[in-house]
Amino acid sequence: MEQFFLLVFLAFGGSAIAGSAKVVNQGNEALVERLGSYNKKLEPGLSFLVPFFDRVVFRETIREKVLDIPPQQCITRDNVSITADAVVYWRIMDMEKAYYKVENLQAAMVNLVLTQIRAEMGKLELDETFTARSQINEMLLHDLDIATDPWGVKVTRVELRDIIPSQAVTESMELQMSAERRKRAAILTSEGDRESAVNSARGKADAQVLDAEARQKAVILQAEAEQKAIVLKAQAERQQQVLKAHAIAESADIIAQKMKNDPVAYQALEVLLALGYMDMGATIGKSDSSKVMFMDPRTIPATLEGIRSIVSDGQTTDSNLPYTGEVSPGNNHHRSS
Repeated sequence: MEQFFLLVFLAFGGSAIAGSAKVVNQGNEALVERLGSYNKKLEPGLSFLVPFFDRVVFRETIREKVLDIPPQQCITRDNVSITADAVVYWRIMDMEKAYYKVENLQAAMVNLVLTQIRAEMGKLELDETFTARSQINEMLLHDLDIATDPWGVKVTRVELRDIIPSQAVTESMELQMSAERRKRAAILTSEGDRESAVNSARGKADAQVLDAEARQKAVILQAEAEQKAIVLKAQAERQQQVLKAHAIAESADIIAQKMKNDPVAYQALEVLLALGYMDMGATIGKSDSSKVMFMDPRTIPATLEGIRSIVSDGQTTDSNLPYTGEVSPGNNHHRSS
């Protein structure tokens, strides 16, 4: 009988000793109560409790956790209904406060986040909720961190996930965006037309300037060419006259020598003078104006007699030839019209 009690005692004692050893994993903590009141906090590793007096009442991780906030209806400052949800990153900093200061910590945090989201959305207009998302996240983080501090919780990050307006608001926004796009397209088209017109006008102006400069250069070049042509023509005429004068002088010298050596050469001179008068008449007759010319053939012998008298006196015509075609005004009459 005594052996039985000894075995029972050993069994209970062994179970009590085995139950008093607790192992806490890395990243976790546990709270221990003794006779219903808080006694101590178990750190990661092996710990021993007093059998039948100590009890582990709460075991939780101190690592960062993610809290998914379900979508909820919010009203903006301009009375637009939207649906918003979020994600909250948080961790337990004080295990004792997280257990004894609030009941059902996770549910409390979800309700707190929902309340804060509705409050922040009510401060903004609809357009601001889309453009000021980062500012909303910062405000939510600040407010939630202060509100959860008594619970021993640290909120590390808050992110708004989706902000969805109602169907009617979505349709209105689509119409507004479509009108805005049409407006921008019209503005861009008008600006393009204006730039095109300006470029076209500038091109025409530049073309007119270039054309005027080209015409000016052409006129200048033409004037210079005409001037050079006139100069060259004058020089050619002058050279021609010089050569003609030299030829007349040489011919006169030759004629004078012939007539001096051969007294009967004046007969050939009469023929040449007659031919000269005939050529002159033919040249006058070729002009467009009408004319009448009277010629006295007797003037030719008189001219020849003058030349013979000059030759007989022994005068020479080396450089200046006497005028061999002198005609008395009373003997030769010309009238042209």
